[in-house]
Amino acid sequence: MTDAEKNELARIADEFLAAHPVWAPLEYVDDIRVEAERLPVGVRRFLAGARTAEDAIVVVSNLPVDEDLVPTPSSWQVAEKEGAAVREELVLLLVGSVLGDAFGWNNQQNGRLVHDVCPSKGQENSLTSASSQQQLTLHTEDVFHSCRGDYVALMCLRNPDAVGTTVALVESVEFEEPLREVLHQNRFRFFPDDSHQVVPLHTAEAPSALEERPHEVASVLFGPEDAPYLRIDADFTSPVPGDREAEQVMVQAAELLADAAERVVLAPGEAVFVDNYKVIHGRDTFTPRYDGTDRWLKRTSLVRDIRRTYVRSKSRSRLLG
Repeated sequence: MTDAEKNELARIADEFLAAHPVWAPLEYVDDIRVEAERLPVGVRRFLAGARTAEDAIVVVSNLPVDEDLVPTPSSWQVAEKEGAAVREELVLLLVGSVLGDAFGWNNQQNGRLVHDVCPSKGQENSLTSASSQQQLTLHTEDVFHSCRGDYVALMCLRNPDAVGTTVALVESVEFEEPLREVLHQNRFRFFPDDSHQVVPLHTAEAPSALEERPHEVASVLFGPEDAPYLRIDADFTSPVPGDREAEQVMVQAAELLADAAERVVLAPGEAVFVDNYKVIHGRDTFTPRYDGTDRWLKRTSLVRDIRRTYVRSKSRSRLLG
């Protein structure tokens, strides 16, 4: 974005917040989508073109971030309680609305539409975004659900240590036969990750066994055979019990994808929109300081057709689960 476009976006966000003094994004999300039509035409054209072309990774730079940004919260719970960086949440929703409709999960971060991604004490080695010293394995976001997002949106507020988001594109990997054939078959189980408060409840210290969690059975590759989509999370995907071939194939696929991984390092004011059907993502390890200067992102999920989520719910809700 140019500086003029950045200033226009900041003005739109400030006017919206002035008219909505209590920040309740779930209540305002439809209004935010309408406001997105006021974004500079060049920004909207760029994003609309990326959506139509199904670009795997879309980066928008020079987004407005408060020059007096508050210290990085010590946890997402603190960020929620303090209402930290709500204008940045709105900016992410405004820009993301051109690509899709934002939604959340009842059982994740208290059903918030926009999540805070920041390191938390005691969670350093967890398999969640609150970790830091644990490598986040390449994964499809919310791999367990058929209505998972089409895009994962990440906006950087602070990243002084240049912590990288790792990405691997399905189009960068050549899956040979019969590997590809097995990956296209419904021989794999997909489970909720540890950020979802599933039944039975689990903690980072004593997570519930995967076998006890609700799951879907489907294929890893799906869609057009010449340009397939991808669904995998090595930590929360397993073959159907007793299927040794599928087990070996999944390990091979995960290794091929890991070998193809690249890094995206976001700076403050940059947002990346990752196509959740064509790209798996993870995160580098880092050593947190817990002094208010650590890496801090805002995150949301976007679906290209919000009615996909409505048909899985008993109400017209932006929250699943």
